[in-house]
Amino acid sequence: MNYTGDEVIKAFNIYAHLAKSGIADKESLLQVEADDHVRGLLDQFAAEVDCVVMGAGDRLMLVPLARLSPFHITNESLKRMYLRGNAVNADLYLMYVAIIVLIGAFYDSYQTTEATRNFLQMEEWMDLVQQRINGLKEHSAEELKALSQEYSYHWADIIEKWDAMDDVKETAKRQSGATISRVSFLDTVRRFMLDQELVKQVGPDELDLTEKTKMIVQRYFMGREYNRGILEFLYGLEPKRKEET
Repeated sequence: MNYTGDEVIKAFNIYAHLAKSGIADKESLLQVEADDHVRGLLDQFAAEVDCVVMGAGDRLMLVPLARLSPFHITNESLKRMYLRGNAVNADLYLMYVAIIVLIGAFYDSYQTTEATRNFLQMEEWMDLVQQRINGLKEHSAEELKALSQEYSYHWADIIEKWDAMDDVKETAKRQSGATISRVSFLDTVRRFMLDQELVKQVGPDELDLTEKTKMIVQRYFMGREYNRGILEFLYGLEPKRKEET
């Protein structure tokens, strides 16, 4: 397909804004919606860096699809920016699980793509994470080892990390430098999700999903080729436990 010079410049300018900040304004969104050639070029630019361009609300967003994308946030960056200096991969895996549980709380099951609630309280989020951890604990050490190989998540380490945290709702005054509570850990995850515009604060202790996250869920989050079956596994933990009691 042949493109005019004006179309190439328009698409590249939008891509440059997205590459710099991850978002582009309403004017860019309107340009993309009005011109299929600009849209096609923009999609090609994004694909070259393993990303996809999505519209959410009145903005465009650049979302990385692969770990090798230069726009992907590395594990080391996450440790340095949000976790403690001595954080290990198990801390990151627990962080990922907490994010999956939070997002999943807004949907009826891992097969739905429309949110069914308007907010989630921090306390309920912690209870939901605990439910998933309890479900993991019902597997034997041998089963957890096999599941770790299947899903590339070290489930036993995740359980150990969560259990090692103090479940007392500590105040900032009581929190020591050597101890991290489950409340403070989830607050760290909350800050990361706020920074990445995955959630928004709608009350002193309440979070809601952003349009960005809802779009990601609709297009990719529930797809097995992207989540590698981890969602199906985690969502199956609690129902399985109830059926066996």
